Amino acid sequence: MRTVRAAVIGTGFMGSTHAEALRRIPGVEIAAVASGRRERAEALAARFGVPTATDDWRRVVEDASIEIVHNCTPNDLHFEVNRAALEAGKHVVSEKPLTTTSGESAALVRLAEERGVVAAVNFNYRFYPLVQHARALVRRGEIGPVHLVHGHYVQDWLLFETDYNWRLEAEAGGPSRALADIGSHWMDLVQFVTGRRIERVFADLFTLHETRQKPTSQAETFRQGAGEAEPVRIGTEDGGTVLLQFEGGARGAVTVSQVSAGRKNHQVFEIDGGRRALAWNQERPNELWIGRRDGPNEVLIKDPALLADEAQPYAHYPGGHPEGYPDGPKNLFANVYRAVREGVPAEPDYPTFADGHRAVRLVEAALESHAAQRWVDV
Repeated sequence: MRTVRAAVIGTGFMGSTHAEALRRIPGVEIAAVASGRRERAEALAARFGVPTATDDWRRVVEDASIEIVHNCTPNDLHFEVNRAALEAGKHVVSEKPLTTTSGESAALVRLAEERGVVAAVNFNYRFYPLVQHARALVRRGEIGPVHLVHGHYVQDWLLFETDYNWRLEAEAGGPSRALADIGSHWMDLVQFVTGRRIERVFADLFTLHETRQKPTSQAETFRQGAGEAEPVRIGTEDGGTVLLQFEGGARGAVTVSQVSAGRKNHQVFEIDGGRRALAWNQERPNELWIGRRDGPNEVLIKDPALLADEAQPYAHYPGGHPEGYPDGPKNLFANVYRAVREGVPAEPDYPTFADGHRAVRLVEAALESHAAQRWVDV
């Protein structure tokens, strides 16, 4: 197997998540780590045995020996870093949102197509074994025609007025926060499982804390601010509910929140079909609930021997051996690196920049809908 040299740009929570996942994929060498703060680049490089650490991401992009870049920078840098990497002929795995505007994301889709490279977005929740199995059940028609899709994605890490993170600032995170950060995951996930795109949205959003206390020292993701602070006006949403209309006529609704006490990463979807229903909870990822009206309900426990053929490659351990959050990115990246070696497939088995662009459009449509209080086409 040919070794592929990769670089990780960004050293926050997702930067370390990407690096850890890459270390578990055969034939991948992390050649460099970049961060605007050199000490953080050096710390992550030391942790994973990476030979090069730099505070200039452009050095990574310009390095001809590096084939693929993992863009884990703050949202406001996604477009610039992704564009530079594509223009340099690099393959790219970008964190979401792909960009903060659909004009920029559309430009990246065109550029990736022109360069003929692998361009993926880290919608990692697609790659749990039971999510793949749920998709297979829908595609086979085993649950019948889908008529309702509902669920939520709720967290509590920004519940208090003293909680602070760069994502709160529209200049760094973009005009949307909760929807762009976690709502985009849920909407991508249900479109993937059902095979149906969301065509129209009606959103009602809210900001719990219109003023927050910003610490004078930088606050890390999922850590509450401490010490001296200054009040800052907040212009992004803490949560909301979005009504959905899918192609083919199915209806849906999702509630998103980053201010729900006790919920750490509670992502749930339910898909109701004419024969059966499916439900999956990210915090219990090794269980898939299958509902029936004319028989007993079922909870399928992850077991490769019981999964659909197309889902089996994503389950790496026998039944009774749980798999979880770190395995989603690993499964996604494994598909990406196979494409890097073999060429971009006609039907990519990873989320593409086109999927990332559609997610940006969904968020923009929801923001427009909330402002106008009406249905908006995507």
